[in-house]
Amino acid sequence: MTVLGLGTAAVLTLVGVLHVVWMFSPWPLRTREEFASRVVGVPVEKLPTEPMTGAVAVLLGMAAYLVAGRAGVAPVPGPGWLAAVGTAGVAAVFLLRGAGGLVVSSRQDTEFARLDQRIYSPLCLVLAACCATVAALG
Repeated sequence: MTVLGLGTAAVLTLVGVLHVVWMFSPWPLRTREEFASRVVGVPVEKLPTEPMTGAVAVLLGMAAYLVAGRAGVAPVPGPGWLAAVGTAGVAAVFLLRGAGGLVVSSRQDTEFARLDQRIYSPLCLVLAACCATVAALG
């Protein structure tokens, strides 16, 4: 459980760091227009604001901490059930994002929809399964 929890927390942390990078840059793409189209699936004027992107980064960091705590890798203050419930909540959020992304993107023919079906939603579903396993068995 330690390896699964640590690996899941590491992936969540890396995705959070990527969101911090996106507050300042469209990396790994060249332009904000390309980033908006491929990564977010909206016109550039509808991109999330820097504070919104930062909030996602913070939430991903909190999720990583909960998973690491439930797996016994990091200390968690408060009762033990809190980390279990929090990690289960993280699993639920990723399950909804992954399943919802597959459904919505299957009805669209955009570059974002193709990436969502191939990368973003499957990654969310894998993270959901990992978080659910850590929540249940951690």
